[in-house]
Amino acid sequence: MAMLRAVADGRAVMSSSCEPDLFIDGVPCCDQMTAHALAHGGYIRAAGGGSAELTAAGRGALTAFTLAA
Repeated sequence: MAMLRAVADGRAVMSSSCEPDLFIDGVPCCDQMTAHALAHGGYIRAAGGGSAELTAAGRGALTAFTLAA
């Protein structure tokens, strides 16, 4: 959820390779396996200029988690 929040806040950059790397606040994310799972699962994607963005599924997951908390 923290990765999804960082992407939602505009703090993330993502490479567009087959195994996309996620950087948060300019630092490589320490859990790239989860970053890959979020990308391959359709929750985040690379956007223009290298930034990362949430997909509709990512926004839904973040909203559901926030409402459940």
